[in-house]
This record gives sequence, C-alpha cells and structure tokens, in this order.
Amino acid sequence: MLLVDMENKSIFLKVFGDYPLNKVMDFLITYEDFDYPMKEIAVKSGVGYSTLKLFWKHLVKFGIVKHTRDIGNAKLFKLNVENQIVKKFSKFYLDLAKVETEKYLGNNVARVRT
Repeated sequence: MLLVDMENKSIFLKVFGDYPLNKVMDFLITYEDFDYPMKEIAVKSGVGYSTLKLFWKHLVKFGIVKHTRDIGNAKLFKLNVENQIVKKFSKFYLDLAKVETEKYLGNNVARVRT
C-alpha cells in the first residue's frame, strides 16, 4: 500500500471506506504487477470469497481485471493496466496518496519549526 495509517489501511480506504470493492481495488492496484487466483485475491484483500464473486463479473465485464493464465484448475487474474478506467483510477489513487502525504509532511514540518 502506498500510504498507510496507524490501522494499516491505505489512505484510499481511509477516505473512501473499508468496503469490499474498495478493498479489492486497493489490493489489485497495490500489487498490479502480479496475478492471483480469485480465492487469493479475496483472502489478501480481506474480502469473503462469496462477496468477491458478487461483483467480480463486473470487474471482468468492464475490463478492469484480466485473465492472465491458468495453473491447474485455477484461473489467475490481475489488474488490467491498459484499461482506460484503470489508468484514470490509478492516477486518482496516486494523486490521493500524494496529497495526503504532502499534507502529513507539511503538518509535521510546521510542528518541527515551531
């Protein structure tokens, strides 16, 4: 995760909520270079597998995730960084982290100077 608060949540989750879809997107963007089976995505993002299945088809339908390969019976997926929605979401995610980091550093620099 790019910027983590005291509860080990990203700034994205802190600002937009600890909801299942947000948790999955946070995980996928943090580990965008790797592919995972759905069960591992559920576990590593802290979302129940049944819950993940409720919205997974939408992530596939809109090209947000893509199937990369099969290992045995498991299908592996990763964030589709070529997708325009994902590109804009990634920029937003990074901009949010940057703004919050600058705010945090600015406040701490001000405290040190006084």
